[in-house]
Amino acid sequence: MGTLSFCSADLGETEAFLSSAYTPMKIGGKPEGSQARIVRHTAGGLMVDRLSFDYTMGYDAGCLHRVCLVTVHEGQFADTTGGGEELFGPGETFLLAPHDRPYAGEVRSARYTITMFDPGLLGEVAAAGALAAGRPVELTGQRAVSPAANRLLGATVAHLRDNVLAGPGTGTSPLVAATAARHIAAVALEALPNTVTDTEPAPVDSRDGSADTLRRAVAFIDAHAHLDIGLAEIADSIPVTPRAVQYAFARHAGTTPTGYLRRVRLARAHEDLRAADPGTTTVSEVALRWGFAHHGRFAAAYRRHYGAPPATTLRG
Repeated sequence: MGTLSFCSADLGETEAFLSSAYTPMKIGGKPEGSQARIVRHTAGGLMVDRLSFDYTMGYDAGCLHRVCLVTVHEGQFADTTGGGEELFGPGETFLLAPHDRPYAGEVRSARYTITMFDPGLLGEVAAAGALAAGRPVELTGQRAVSPAANRLLGATVAHLRDNVLAGPGTGTSPLVAATAARHIAAVALEALPNTVTDTEPAPVDSRDGSADTLRRAVAFIDAHAHLDIGLAEIADSIPVTPRAVQYAFARHAGTTPTGYLRRVRLARAHEDLRAADPGTTTVSEVALRWGFAHHGRFAAAYRRHYGAPPATTLRG
């Protein structure tokens, strides 16, 4: 996990920093003493940046090669990539540009958050049976599909920014960053137009989605729950397609691979709490060890499953 800060009223310095931090770009504007401020938090392949420009800054940039979500808090974004002008204002969370295309526009006296992650995660978290054969899973529209979806996406970004990457002690657990990255990818698929919801579900080979596939997937998860694993790693261990693993869990276990993985990690956290010394161990430390970054959600899930708060288990 790392933190990087930048502050400058010089346009040349700002262009050099943005080109290094994001993608090569040309910028324009008249700072006239106004500041550009950027604070970056990173963990694994997940990046969440707070940015503030006190002036109008134009940009013409290359491909990002990452999914880039922008949450506007104040001011405006004007996207001119397609030749016209698409405006985004406070309260909106939108896709800045497709990861494999250049983009252009203006930041107009704006304060905003940028969230970036590997586009390959979209395929890892896609719903069972929804992957089109031979086609990558991609986001196809900039705006959320509904006001509720926009609120969900913005709330997820705020949680990652304020509680996961900037939260105390989160750097001690690689599982936290990996889980958070997959979570924002899943929410992006739910909130934004994409190739999964815009196409017919692909057929699933029911022979690969067998009880034996489930057994082998469960064994792999049980043995590797302490590591950064996801659907792709589970499928590769068998080996079958990710769709087959999802189908096997849905058909024979009534859950999803990631749902089972969360259940295993919750059980491991329960075991650690029972064995821990309450004088030297906290509930938050155990939760983070097993990839649960949000203390309140961990406590709620724990209580639903075990009938008591995790602190009660820790105290014996």
